[in-house]
Amino acid sequence: MALETPYRAIFCDLITDQTLDILPLRDVSFDDYIGKAGSLSGTIPIPNKDIADRVKKVQEGRTAVYLERGGDLWWGGIVWTATLQSSGRGVLTLGVQAATFDSYASRRRIRTDISFTTPTDQLEIARRLWKELDVQDDPTVPLPEGKQPRRLGITYGTEESEVLRTASWRNGDETVYLEALDQLASLQNGFEHQILVYRDPADGKRVRQLRLGWPKIVNGATDLLFDRPGVILSYSFPYDATRGGTTAMARGASTNSNAGTESRPIHSTQQVASDLLADGWPLIDLSSDHNEVTDTLTLDSLAKRELAEAQGAVVIPSISIHLGGVVPPALIGRIARIRITDEWYSQGLDARYRIIGVKVTPPERGRPDTAELYLEEA
Repeated sequence: MALETPYRAIFCDLITDQTLDILPLRDVSFDDYIGKAGSLSGTIPIPNKDIADRVKKVQEGRTAVYLERGGDLWWGGIVWTATLQSSGRGVLTLGVQAATFDSYASRRRIRTDISFTTPTDQLEIARRLWKELDVQDDPTVPLPEGKQPRRLGITYGTEESEVLRTASWRNGDETVYLEALDQLASLQNGFEHQILVYRDPADGKRVRQLRLGWPKIVNGATDLLFDRPGVILSYSFPYDATRGGTTAMARGASTNSNAGTESRPIHSTQQVASDLLADGWPLIDLSSDHNEVTDTLTLDSLAKRELAEAQGAVVIPSISIHLGGVVPPALIGRIARIRITDEWYSQGLDARYRIIGVKVTPPERGRPDTAELYLEEA
């Protein structure tokens, strides 16, 4: 990372969060989203043996990395791959690829029976799933006397929704925790989840917190204001009818136990956007597969949610902005008021959007510090 960058990369032990080193990171970019893990990529230069000995502490799968800007944490996650490279001139570098702490749920599988037979708040089920996957000790190996189970140190809130659900997962099905969470969240009247990193204002310690939002994650009490002309460098409003539809159906597991007959999956009833059809839209079909789902009511809920989020044409607007002191680190979930005046919006656009994704490109070799914000209508 160039010397003028306002960011610094802090590498830590994944389990204890103990700082291992602060190392230069060049050609870096990072992003974060609601609904999927964010990523970070960069290159650590290795000019001499002393630096090489320090860089050897960065071990894939067991090292966390944070990006800090002005004392605030802007990104945090797990180093999953590290690539040592030597150029033809003998220049050594270590390329690192990391993903936000959410990605850890994609590397754990449910290997114990988990059951919620009594209707339970869906956000409490999500917390319980994270607490289960967070345990780091093998349950088959007894803990030494006085030793507490190791965890990633995820903290939890007390968010509630108005939705009660039953759910169960069985040992042996090898269900990925993230798939279980996403399936629960994607049901009709579901929720959103994200791992947020920040410094505790009381003691300055780094915090990894599971943030849940029903029906959406919304952050901040006031709108952020972005203008063009002004702080907005560019914008894009892609309308994509290939990703949307006017009907939806969800398919589940095959329940046929007769080996002598054809095995076919169960499916939901067809969900229809009647308002769009009445307005002149053609039939455009959406379909999704959920091989672990065995009841049609759940499939109906999944199909309803899919159609609600992709009716007609899908649009995910984005704007590119200069990062400055007025832009806070916790952008995900904030409401942005976008004001644009140009040839297309000759009368002026003045609309509110929720920020659902952020991609940051730090300054380097004369390149400005910019962020691309991905939006949805608020």
